Amino acid sequence: MPSSLNSPDMTSEIHARSLDAQDPLAAFRDRFYVPPDTVYLDGNSLGLLSRDAEAALLGALDAWKRHGIEGWLGADPPWFTLGEALGARVAPLVGAEPEAVVVTGSTTVNLHNLVATFYRPEGARRKIVATALDFPSDVYALGSQLGLRDGDPERDLVLVPSRDGRTLDEDDLIAAMTHEVALVLLPSVLYRSGQLLDLPRLTAAAHERGIPIGFDCAHSAGAIPHELDAWGVDFAFWCSYKYLNAGPGAVAGLYVNRRHFGRAPGLAGWWGYHKERQFDMAHTWESAPGAGAWQIGTIPVLAAAPLLGALAIVEEAGIERIRAKSLALTDYLIELLEASGLTAAPYDYRVGTLREHARRGGHVAVEHAEGPRIARALKRRGIVPDFRPPDVVRLAPVACSTSFHDLWRTVRALREIIDAGEHRQGVAGRGVVA
Repeated sequence: MPSSLNSPDMTSEIHARSLDAQDPLAAFRDRFYVPPDTVYLDGNSLGLLSRDAEAALLGALDAWKRHGIEGWLGADPPWFTLGEALGARVAPLVGAEPEAVVVTGSTTVNLHNLVATFYRPEGARRKIVATALDFPSDVYALGSQLGLRDGDPERDLVLVPSRDGRTLDEDDLIAAMTHEVALVLLPSVLYRSGQLLDLPRLTAAAHERGIPIGFDCAHSAGAIPHELDAWGVDFAFWCSYKYLNAGPGAVAGLYVNRRHFGRAPGLAGWWGYHKERQFDMAHTWESAPGAGAWQIGTIPVLAAAPLLGALAIVEEAGIERIRAKSLALTDYLIELLEASGLTAAPYDYRVGTLREHARRGGHVAVEHAEGPRIARALKRRGIVPDFRPPDVVRLAPVACSTSFHDLWRTVRALREIIDAGEHRQGVAGRGVVA
């Protein structure tokens, strides 16, 4: 990947262009529909459409047009086993064998099913450990699952606090794994600060205490290599519309470790039945082998098809090269903010993301007291970030669609917004969709 980030001219536009010229993944940008005159830095919320994903969706529509119901077996690939076929392609990205991954459902539906499977309160073991920095949807779902088991979220949901409001200390998470805990569910990457947790260490600690552990990988799948099998993770789930670029509301994915194959899913459904006998219409449950058993309803083919094309780019680029460029981009962004003087007065931006590569996900949290107004000002300049309360402007440079020059333009805009007083203009507070 491009180097020499600390060269004397690193703040210059020429330097940004030179980094792009050295980038081995630069050509992939042309396969995405980047809006004209736009710097798109919101791929950790919704990835851009690629020509590959568009072609795959159009292909699914054509198969429906030509085959009708025969597309369940006659389309290429057949719709009947599309979730399994896509799962086998996602599996290398998360370090899993093909049968351990299936593309199905939505992030929160998959969370519900997996927690319903692995949360088995018994005696004093009733608590679920999560974190005070979790994405709210996870907390809602966990509270709901506790309620279904006669639990009390106020008593039984342990939200491990952050020491600094940005990050989590693995020691604190492990300390919360007491004899009263029946399940641990943690994010792989924190959605605000972008901190990457130590998944193998946390998994080992949970298992030493006899506790199953799962991870929400929504902010890491497609951006960071995982080794879920090798680490011994019990289960995981993620969305496909962020770094996997499969489109708004795209079908999600889940992982179940092989040692749990054959276990009845907590929420059994039609599509999780053994495929060879599904149309026997028996009322006696028979799980599909592998993670396919955790499917509930019929796969929405048109919401899954773009992932076929999107994965072609990820596979061609390679998850290791994607991670290398992601780190190079976020290194450059952080160092450029500091070298340009934007982390000092009068600009007063703060970097809320950890510097160590092993603890950093795919985005940079730029904090500022006027975060919502700054995010709006960036958008008026054709730069698309997003905002997360209380003060975080998230900037997500996606390896296959973001250039180093995009980041140079962004840092220049952050300076000019303060110089022009744009951070004091407009209404305070976030928009309905931040």
